[in-house]
Amino acid sequence: MLVKVLKRLFPFAAAGWVASALAGTVAYAPAEAAGLPFDDISSSFAKQEIVSLYEQGLVSGVGSRMFQPNRPVTRAEFATLLIRLFGLEPVDSAIPSYRDTPNGAWYYGSVEAASQLGLLQGMADGTFDPGAPLTREQAAVAVVRALRLGTPEGTVAYIDARSISPWAAAAVAAADRAGLLRGDAGSFRPQDPITRAEAAVLFSRIEQNAVWTAIKAATPNLGLQVGWQYQQTTDQFIASVRKSNVNVLVPRVFFLDDAADFTDNTDPALVQWAAANGKQVWGMFGNRSDAAKTHALLSDPDSRKSVVSRLTALVQKYGMDGINLDFENVGEADRAGLTSFVTELASSLHPIGKKLSVDVSPDLGSDWTAAFDYAELGKQADYIVLMGYDEHWSGSATPGSVSSLPWLEQGLDTLLDAVPASRTIVGLPFYTRKWSLSAKGSSADLTLAEQDKLIASLGSAVRSWNGTLGQYVFTFSQGSSTYRIWAENSRSLTLKAEAAAQRGTAGLAYWFVGAETPDVWASLRNAAKYGQVHFD
Repeated sequence: MLVKVLKRLFPFAAAGWVASALAGTVAYAPAEAAGLPFDDISSSFAKQEIVSLYEQGLVSGVGSRMFQPNRPVTRAEFATLLIRLFGLEPVDSAIPSYRDTPNGAWYYGSVEAASQLGLLQGMADGTFDPGAPLTREQAAVAVVRALRLGTPEGTVAYIDARSISPWAAAAVAAADRAGLLRGDAGSFRPQDPITRAEAAVLFSRIEQNAVWTAIKAATPNLGLQVGWQYQQTTDQFIASVRKSNVNVLVPRVFFLDDAADFTDNTDPALVQWAAANGKQVWGMFGNRSDAAKTHALLSDPDSRKSVVSRLTALVQKYGMDGINLDFENVGEADRAGLTSFVTELASSLHPIGKKLSVDVSPDLGSDWTAAFDYAELGKQADYIVLMGYDEHWSGSATPGSVSSLPWLEQGLDTLLDAVPASRTIVGLPFYTRKWSLSAKGSSADLTLAEQDKLIASLGSAVRSWNGTLGQYVFTFSQGSSTYRIWAENSRSLTLKAEAAAQRGTAGLAYWFVGAETPDVWASLRNAAKYGQVHFD
């Protein structure tokens, strides 16, 4: 099957086209370079490829009209080429992934973007070694991973095959069979640096695939991007939304007061702005986690009817697109009442073309989620929004992550057993907590911006990347106390977004817009765009 896929993607490989031009020494004659962008490529085997990539803005020269085709490609340069080839965005991550890639370096955004998507990885010691030459076998691994080619069985018949590192052997075979990276005179030269000319030929061959050409120009399919408003004025919220990926605004405007009444804090100006800018508004109806008032509403059919009628009227009055129901701390005894309320509200909104989304917590068998009948709620509401955060809540006796990757995946998979992925939205946290390891149950909430400012001020924090949790963990001392932060940032959020996309969910939601750092949005766009690539 892999061979058939490779033939379809790279037909020149099937025709037995040998890439012997990837090897050898390049001679150049500046006097013959008239009309070329560089003076040292006229005699290069990669002349046409270099010119083509230059005209597309994928490569540039080194100094005045020089390309230096024989010069080795550094790891930082290769990361930049990958990001440009796929039409992805550099990510100015607030937390550097590697200790030797300083924020502000010319390659920083490309290295961060490539690392977050797993296109190019760092060293075991936590460095990236950006200035080191990339070997040919390392290039093969990076390209095979980036193109998701898989690794075929068998080996390659090169004279120096035994010199290929065991961890690279399968990737070299895949790159060879795809016609992307081959040797010359029977040798692959795995430990030799890949030159700028060789890299130009390699990337040009990738570009011959129409799939990749389309992906580069494509706009990321983000699906629903839901953002809650919190602690921001209308003008502040609009300013935050303008800089974000959000296409569904959720102002927190309706709040339950008693069994049959609720407050209305809607600002019509926000709804009008959203309509003028092609965005939806789902007015949030919350219960402020008041179990008693919620019980009074859900247990009384007349109260439910009255609230449903008034909510529907207000949605029509303001021109909203729907309602986001956020009832938390609902007692298990109100399970049937909550389902009835959602059913009645959906039946009232749907005939007038309005949406209903319902926020639910991950079902881990606790009383907190006993009232959520996933299957029945999923049949009535247009969307179920999984609040993928508060794994360890404020005041929890055990400090820990707000949203570790395994915890989120477990909660999501449980929900998807009852609700179709096409009707599921995954909520992600734009906050974390600073936990005291000296005082049990003591923590302080931090927005991502506050978290990153604190981390930047800590010169002595111990940092580690926990691959299982999918997060950085920072441990530090202040005064006589020791603290720990399970950080959320563009890297951890990318992993969560990829988990949601792999399961085919309808989109993402964010608690809360304005608490993030700017790099988050570029990372999430990259994840969506790169995630659209499929070869099967």
